[in-house]
Amino acid sequence: MANAACEAQVKTYQLSGLDCANCAAKIEKKLQQELDPHASVNFAASTLRISAAKVGQAQKVISSVEPGVLIHTDVVSEDTQSGSQGAAGTEARGHSHHGAELQLWPLITAGILFIFGLIYRVELAAVSPWAEYGVFLAAYLLVGRKVIIAAGRNLYRGQVFDENFLMTIATIGAFAIGELPEAVGVMLFYYVGELLQDMAVTRSRRSIQALLSIRPDFANLKTEDGLVTVDPERVAVGNTIVVRPGERIPLDGEVLVGQSFVDTSALTGEAVPRRVSPGETVLAGMVNGSGLLEIRVTKEYGETSLARILDLVENAANRKAPTERIITKLSRYYTPAVVLAAALVAVVPPLVLPNAAFRDWVHRALVLLVISCPCALVISIPLGYFGGIGGASRRGILVKGANFLDALVNLDTAVFDKTGTLTEGIFEVQRVVPVNGYSAERVLSLAAQAEAHSSHPIAQSIIRAASRLRETAAGASDNGAGSTPDAGRSQDKGKHHGTGPYAGVQYEEIAGKGVKAKVDGTEILVGNSSLLTENGIDLTFPAADGFTQAFVAADGQFIGTITIADRVKADAASAISRLRRLGVNRTVMLSGDAPGPAQRVAEEVGIDEVHAGLLPAEKVAKLEAILAQGRNQKRKGKLAYIGDGINDAPVLTRADVGIAMGGLGSDAAIEAADVVIMDDSPGKVAEAVEIARYTRRIVIQNILFAFGVKTLFILLGIAGTATLWEAVFADVGVALLAVLNAARALRFRPQGQDSSCSLPGHVHQCC
Repeated sequence: MANAACEAQVKTYQLSGLDCANCAAKIEKKLQQELDPHASVNFAASTLRISAAKVGQAQKVISSVEPGVLIHTDVVSEDTQSGSQGAAGTEARGHSHHGAELQLWPLITAGILFIFGLIYRVELAAVSPWAEYGVFLAAYLLVGRKVIIAAGRNLYRGQVFDENFLMTIATIGAFAIGELPEAVGVMLFYYVGELLQDMAVTRSRRSIQALLSIRPDFANLKTEDGLVTVDPERVAVGNTIVVRPGERIPLDGEVLVGQSFVDTSALTGEAVPRRVSPGETVLAGMVNGSGLLEIRVTKEYGETSLARILDLVENAANRKAPTERIITKLSRYYTPAVVLAAALVAVVPPLVLPNAAFRDWVHRALVLLVISCPCALVISIPLGYFGGIGGASRRGILVKGANFLDALVNLDTAVFDKTGTLTEGIFEVQRVVPVNGYSAERVLSLAAQAEAHSSHPIAQSIIRAASRLRETAAGASDNGAGSTPDAGRSQDKGKHHGTGPYAGVQYEEIAGKGVKAKVDGTEILVGNSSLLTENGIDLTFPAADGFTQAFVAADGQFIGTITIADRVKADAASAISRLRRLGVNRTVMLSGDAPGPAQRVAEEVGIDEVHAGLLPAEKVAKLEAILAQGRNQKRKGKLAYIGDGINDAPVLTRADVGIAMGGLGSDAAIEAADVVIMDDSPGKVAEAVEIARYTRRIVIQNILFAFGVKTLFILLGIAGTATLWEAVFADVGVALLAVLNAARALRFRPQGQDSSCSLPGHVHQCC
């Protein structure tokens, strides 16, 4: 059983030496074939995700494909790590860095020999043909030896169509036909291009890693002997930690002592600090402001919102977009097709065309070989999507995969939940209308006592209003019988569960209808009209269209109504308007609330279509009907459902894209949805669509640019007007430019916003 548990434990490990997208694809394919069908290599983040029990075997497989690529087990946080593993990882990283520094020496030396050979080529040839070949061959081997060795190794394994083999054949062919400077120049240019490309990829990775630098390094654990600095993973639930001003909160918890403002931008993308005080929840990743906080830990590190977010960002690229999958498949056929074309160009024209020089057509074939590598596409497309996902996460939008980012591009139908999505989910008592001789205060007080044990939002609004009314009465000598409770939002978040003024209440909750309770011998009913009707109580009440009404009865007599409203979020209307401008031509609300309140909110925010009074199962059925209607109308767009991620989990799963209001780390939201909005803002839905379309534009630009340039140079090569130098630009140069273009996805800014980074100051370099 222990072995099975270990086998099932999947972890993400950092890789070093992974500088080739084709290599990453080969490693992934080999690992899936031989070890783990679910293994994945993320070239953009340079990580490997695999079962922890198979890491040792994975290193052997990787070494057989790419000997320079190493797995660093010390990067993964594990209590069972040994010091030797950490030392090995450190040594490997040091060796890799040292190797990067030495790359300039062969380049400089080869460059000097190359220039010397060009200047004194005639003199060298006059001395001896071997002198000319010796100078150029020395320069060639200095910058090309690794390519030649890799080509020989891959050829031995049957891997013919890779960039190393193609470059080797092309340059050896150039030597064979006497184009010595061109052969060396091509390898030099290729070497420089690879260095620049590696620098561009490294810079993109650093930008991505800057997004993940919000991971806390330590926690100040409070013990009997004082504060002890420990790894956050070693802190248990229930322990107390201390967070000093300026430090990052390492674990989710509840504030015990202290008040402060916390920076939530790393989680929500919002720069406005939030005030916290004793009793309030704080999350790992927030940055403490000026106050000292003592926090009781409520979740282990692996279960914190931050850990889940980091896991999503790091592994989102494993869910590939359709465009990525198509290009990956296409690249498998593209290279062999160009190589076959090169072979035909070298052989057929000299045999068919009169006066066709074999040497000229071989040169043209070599040009085709150089430009046949699909690196530009294989590198830039995953980087583009990864950048889009990273850019979205910086703005508090978590996208679980490139496939969901792609789906948002074609969004044409947006279906919204009401409570907690378009509204704040905090109900407020607006008016109390008493009848049959009761006062408003008495109606509200009886209703609050009856609802004392309920956690329903409507019940809580009644309890808060009654509490405010008592406080007002205690602080003033006069309070009229017809007064209306304050409709402003209460800061009293206490719940009265059979204690204080509500002690001794007999309570029964009737699902979907309300509550029945006995208060001081009086039987109280509080709920919808059907609850009172079923209990034989006649209702006569004024209509309150657009608002929720709770009806109150005492000992079989109707005594009054309480009108309640849920406040619409400030940016809900603008969010719907932005979605329309983006081409979302159908907006729908599915709500469990009564038709009146649902219609009021829909009209206020601009929703086209409303379906109210729905149970969770009925929401799924209604969503199925909307999807079927779209299919019948042959609409190709996608449907997104936007809900709170808890009650709406079935609908979130059924939609093409499920978007959850994460509410600063709702676990259910993160698990159920495809996209999570961390600050509950409806406006972020439109922003997610904008990011998706911006990313898609970059990806399409790279595809068209790479294919366009390569096609152009293929035609020029066949026509004999392109040189090997130009062919290298068509390969390495295009890859470099595509990578730089892909990195722009990390820097997306919505229209009308400044370019300031929303992340904490220590990661501003990502901007």
